[in-house]
Amino acid sequence: LIEEAFMVRTHPQWLQALAIVRSGRIGPVRSVVGHFSYFNDAPENVRNVREYGGGALLDIGCYLVNTARMMFQDEPRRVCALIDEDPVFGVDRLSSMLLDFPGGHAIGTCATQMAAGQGVTIAGTTGRIEIEIPFNAPVDRPSRMFVEVRTDAGVTREAIEIDMCDQYTIQGDLFSHAVRHGLSVPYPLEDSIKNLRVIDALFASARTGGHSSLA
Repeated sequence: LIEEAFMVRTHPQWLQALAIVRSGRIGPVRSVVGHFSYFNDAPENVRNVREYGGGALLDIGCYLVNTARMMFQDEPRRVCALIDEDPVFGVDRLSSMLLDFPGGHAIGTCATQMAAGQGVTIAGTTGRIEIEIPFNAPVDRPSRMFVEVRTDAGVTREAIEIDMCDQYTIQGDLFSHAVRHGLSVPYPLEDSIKNLRVIDALFASARTGGHSSLA
């Protein structure tokens, strides 16, 4: 068995967000907007070495792509990207993306030489979900998300706390369980290939200055 270590795919906050989307509580998803950034300009760091697959898109932009696909429960038809490369390292230090899904759009920005921060908003026709710390979820306190829904009675806003946990431990335990009991892994490698297909298309879009089709 083999599985890519996308820990967000098994974190309870993402599973709960997906359950809310599937329940229809916020209506059909129309937009997913996210950002993920940190500052690291150390030449020896693997994230700044082009030959090792460094750069923002492959290191952290992959999470924006992955979770957008997760929330839309679909694959984008075409993508557009803008990339700013570090003149010394030759890796993307600032990348922005637009993913065109059959049901809506995902927009994201990732950066490796910017103030640290992260956030994701999933918006449907009748409500939205804000995930406070979507990717580096804390291990020493509960995670939080906010669900805002419009009804005939007005707009309600609910804060949801997810019990304190370590997403890497959950990921490892679930993989171990699959190995020991002969089960399928939670995040199959076929899905990883789909994610990289989108990332390759984003790089292609940035090179050509146009959109890249995935149809």
